[in-house]
Amino acid sequence: MALVIPKKLRKGSKAALVSLSWGMLGEDENAYILHSGIKNMTDMGLVPVIMPNALKGEKYLDEHPEARAEDLKAAFADDSIDAVICAIGGDDTFRLLPFLMEDEGFIRSVREHPKVFMGYSDTTTNHLMFHRLGLRTYYGPSFVSDIAEKGGVLPYTKSAVMSLFEGDGRTEILPSLCWYEERKSFSPEAAAVPRVMHEDSGFEPLGEWDSFSGELLGGCLESMSDMLTGDRYPEEKEIIAKYGIFPAMDEWRGKVLFIETSEECPDPEAYAHYLESLKNAGVFNAVNGIICGRPQNRMWYEEYKEIIPRFAGELPVLFNVDTGHSHPKTILPYGQKAECRKDRIILL
Repeated sequence: MALVIPKKLRKGSKAALVSLSWGMLGEDENAYILHSGIKNMTDMGLVPVIMPNALKGEKYLDEHPEARAEDLKAAFADDSIDAVICAIGGDDTFRLLPFLMEDEGFIRSVREHPKVFMGYSDTTTNHLMFHRLGLRTYYGPSFVSDIAEKGGVLPYTKSAVMSLFEGDGRTEILPSLCWYEERKSFSPEAAAVPRVMHEDSGFEPLGEWDSFSGELLGGCLESMSDMLTGDRYPEEKEIIAKYGIFPAMDEWRGKVLFIETSEECPDPEAYAHYLESLKNAGVFNAVNGIICGRPQNRMWYEEYKEIIPRFAGELPVLFNVDTGHSHPKTILPYGQKAECRKDRIILL
């Protein structure tokens, strides 16, 4: 099934803000994040639409996954909304699946009212759900971590978001020549201090290769591993399997797998375990190559470089790509055919 590609955004496009996992954006002490994010969205030409349950806080949204799902369903049913932006990730988005995948109206809305959907981390579950339903989505910035940056969205990240607008002719993804440390907290005091910036040397190819290509498919490594193993929540594996969320091997064949690691910065042993989950599922036997995101704060950078070839075998690997939990970040469109070269990713 060919993916439906949503229309490009334009100045004045409405963008719904949803909290599909962690409800921290609704806590009183985080009101400054909401204010900053709304300002930055407006500056980029978007009209923010805060969905009814998005700000109901951590406890309510933890206890009511159906409320989180209702916001997503309402956003897709509303033809005046052009985009859906996730507040932040978390670890239990899979709990929304029964409320979404068993709702024929929602499934119909996804096809009849396609929209730009963007987020990362635990949002991997939502992305793979939409992939199953036939919609192209965008693995990229979230509201809290990126859009609400005090002082404005980081330039490289902002450029990626603007590529979703009409008139942007982006045909390739170039590396950022700097990276930023993650903030130690979400407090107003921490947000007021500029991020610590470091120079970077760009993408890093692992192995001997000139280029590789295929349609993009992937997400957060821990999230995908948990889907297969149920290590974090035992019921997750069953729910993922019930609705066919993790792509079947035929769907991985010929793809470019993209992976990145979370803010938990898994140690080398854990990293190997997550990769082994994908290997046991046959993913590495099916794909044409691998894109690896820069680890947050470059934690375990050298160790990851040594570990991944053990699982990738002869597959070409493009390492240190600006995606996922690293700052700044690009956008990787699901199902987009891409040619990976040593110094850029060409969108075909």
